[in-house]
Amino acid sequence: MRVRLETLGCRLNISEIESLARGFVAAGHRVVGPGEQADVCVLNTCTVTGVAARKSRQVARHLKRTNPSAVMVVTGCYAELEPNQVDALGVDMVVGNPEKDRIVELVTEHVQRAHPQLHVSESQPLTSDLPHHLYPGARTRAFVKVQDGCDNRCTFCIVTVARGAGRSRPADEVVAEVQELVRAGYQEVVLSGVHLGCYGHDLRQRRGLYDLVRRLLEETDTLRLRLSSLEPWDLDEDFFALWENSRLGRHLHLPLQSGCDATLRRMARHTTTADFAELVHSARAAIPDLSVTTDIIVGFPGETETEFSASLAFVEAMAFAKLHIFRYSRRPGTAAASMPSQVSPQIVAERSRRMHALGDRLERAFRCRFLGRTMDVLWEMNEPNGVGSVWSGLTDNYLRVSAPGRPGLRNVVTPVRLVADAPGGLTGQIVGERS
Repeated sequence: MRVRLETLGCRLNISEIESLARGFVAAGHRVVGPGEQADVCVLNTCTVTGVAARKSRQVARHLKRTNPSAVMVVTGCYAELEPNQVDALGVDMVVGNPEKDRIVELVTEHVQRAHPQLHVSESQPLTSDLPHHLYPGARTRAFVKVQDGCDNRCTFCIVTVARGAGRSRPADEVVAEVQELVRAGYQEVVLSGVHLGCYGHDLRQRRGLYDLVRRLLEETDTLRLRLSSLEPWDLDEDFFALWENSRLGRHLHLPLQSGCDATLRRMARHTTTADFAELVHSARAAIPDLSVTTDIIVGFPGETETEFSASLAFVEAMAFAKLHIFRYSRRPGTAAASMPSQVSPQIVAERSRRMHALGDRLERAFRCRFLGRTMDVLWEMNEPNGVGSVWSGLTDNYLRVSAPGRPGLRNVVTPVRLVADAPGGLTGQIVGERS
């Protein structure tokens, strides 16, 4: 079968859709990209904001329109919370989050029963040769879901409702998957989860994530290991000792959400600006050239101009490497949806513009710190430039770098001298080849 896979939203969704891609390929099917007709379309949806829910519907309609004879499968958080609305789109299967990991099996059963004319192939060995359209590093970087669900009750978040309570995969299972990915040729593995920092807590492991990372560094040969989003209250200073191993990527995404303590209390976040600043200071002291990125919500209910100004000032003082900025989205079923003093859309838009302007300045300032340096880059993708190819890849501390280079550099690491700043990243010159 020809299978088209699409995903929206967070890195956990990326890890899930990539796992499905590997599952379909291993079962003998071919994953196809845009422009190719598909026998099956699978969409992993998001509903973290109203915009994400609307986009989920739009993408579902687009896939159905461009693949009219395909079996249409919709899963993910929007499908979990609004199954009737998804079903009304005329899809063939609505799969909730608890059944998401069984989609290859469920689709195979459905096709054999309802579309026996579609060929079901024999199983194949895992490879890293997956379509690039899944995300930029789809053939070099593997996202591995190690945890799902969340026990926090942040007042703005609908994900807890959509994903359920926190639960962890057994460490032996994660280690085995990473070993298989390394054998398949992946150079980088990213651990992901809804609440990654609480990994192992449901298994009564006090230092679950610390021990998992240590095992992966000791028991696998992955060239790079990276962690996705970590709630700032899950970490202590001892955790940063893991970065003594240079294979652990020097990037921490620590969601702040607001730089104002009053707003943080209404959000039910388990941190203060003082605690957050102390944590980041400890991390930077332990990990040279660390990239610290964060999430920020603007226009949360009750956010006054004074509170927003405090948030803006704190974000600037923290000198983040990148901001992921969200306009507050009222989500039915969350505590914040019924809070008084909802901020007008016009004010939210204006604050978003100001925060984005700050984010652009901070991101550029962080990038420019590395001009003149030589750093290793894992190359992910290339585009012809008339003479040769311009490659794009990432340093271990998550700097996007582009440079001209020979064909065949995908999934190769080379040292690169960083020579100039450019929108969205740095440009460089390849000075050798390491692997």
